[in-house]
Amino acid sequence: MNNHNIIITEEEIKNKIAFVGKQLAAEYRGKPLLLVSILKGAFVFMADLCRAIDAPLEIGFMCAKSYYNGTVSTGTVSITLDLDQDISKYHVIIVEDIVDTGRTLSLVVDNLKARNPLSLKVVALLDKPSRRLVDFDADLSLFTIPDLFVIGYGLDCDEKYRNLPYIAEFKG
Repeated sequence: MNNHNIIITEEEIKNKIAFVGKQLAAEYRGKPLLLVSILKGAFVFMADLCRAIDAPLEIGFMCAKSYYNGTVSTGTVSITLDLDQDISKYHVIIVEDIVDTGRTLSLVVDNLKARNPLSLKVVALLDKPSRRLVDFDADLSLFTIPDLFVIGYGLDCDEKYRNLPYIAEFKG
C-alpha cells in the first residue's frame, strides 16, 4: 500500500498525547485556556490533544505558511488566517505539527505575544532541530526527529498524506 518508512507509530503518538494531555490538564485546570492550532498541518494533533486534556478549554485556528506546493520552505512566512478573539484573558497554547526552521513559529509567537495573553506556550508534535535557522524552541516537543521530510498525522506533501495515522519519511 505504501513505500513510506514509518518513523513514529500510531500507538507511540497516542501514548505520548495521552501523557502530555494529563500534564497540561493538571497545569491549566481552573485557568482560562485557549489552544491555537496552526493550520493545516496541526489539525489532527490538535483534535487528539484537546480531547486528551481533561479540563475546560477553548480552541482557535491560525494559518501561517512557509511551504507552497513543495518540500522546501520558501523562507517567507505569511499569516493567511488570524484569530478573531481577544486572547488577553487566556493562557494560550500554540499547537503546531513540526518545528523545522523555526521561522513560522517565531513569527506566530511574536504576533500573539503582542496581544498580551496571560501566558503563551508552544506544544509541537515534532521537532527537527537540525534544520533550525532562527533561535526558537518549542516549550514542549513530543518527538525529536532527524532531518527527514515527513508525512502523516496531518503533515503533507503537496496536500497529500495528511490522513495517515502515523509519521513516515516521504519517499516520493
